[in-house]
Amino acid sequence: MITVYGRATSSNVQIVMWAIGELGLEYERLDYGHSYGKTKTPEYLAMNPNGLVPTVRDGDLVLWESGAVLRYLAARYGAEPFWPADPARRAPLDMWAEWAKTTFGPALFPIFQHLVRLPKAQRSEVALEAGVAGIAPVARILDARLGAGPWLAGEDFTFADIAAGTLLYRYYTFPFQRAETPNLDAYYERLKSRPAYAQHAMVSYEPLRAPD
Repeated sequence: MITVYGRATSSNVQIVMWAIGELGLEYERLDYGHSYGKTKTPEYLAMNPNGLVPTVRDGDLVLWESGAVLRYLAARYGAEPFWPADPARRAPLDMWAEWAKTTFGPALFPIFQHLVRLPKAQRSEVALEAGVAGIAPVARILDARLGAGPWLAGEDFTFADIAAGTLLYRYYTFPFQRAETPNLDAYYERLKSRPAYAQHAMVSYEPLRAPD
């Protein structure tokens, strides 16, 4: 059985849990991080010296960094087409998975900060507006890629969709003016119909909201 140390409200934990759900793996998830604490204990730091979530144990193997865990799960427990065997087919999908972590995620973060994480006294309309302007071209990039859809690989749902799709629940439920992206909108609707996405990615972020 796979053990996941990390709270359900963490987007990085959600990447791992969604993958586990899609692959139909047995798991135990333990609440660690944020209000649950326990990530700075000697026992936890021995597994993950960063003191962050998620940490994943599969037998004797201990892993952290959600992107690495996603790839491990896909490679060990997945098969075609979820995890393409041909490196030349897999690499472009891995590129989009990395892009989601390094470009889309950071572009969404300022909006998350100023709508959820910061108390009202610390929020900045100017910073929020800059964040909204900053994510618009990023969303259009993903929209253009999905024009050939329905998934990032075309006809097949793959590990890359997990990396790219996890944050879309927040993107579409935060109250801000989004760019016109019809392909991305349709993609999100398809994601919502997947049971594992609904269970593990469409998780309320209200417990993360700062008190006013």
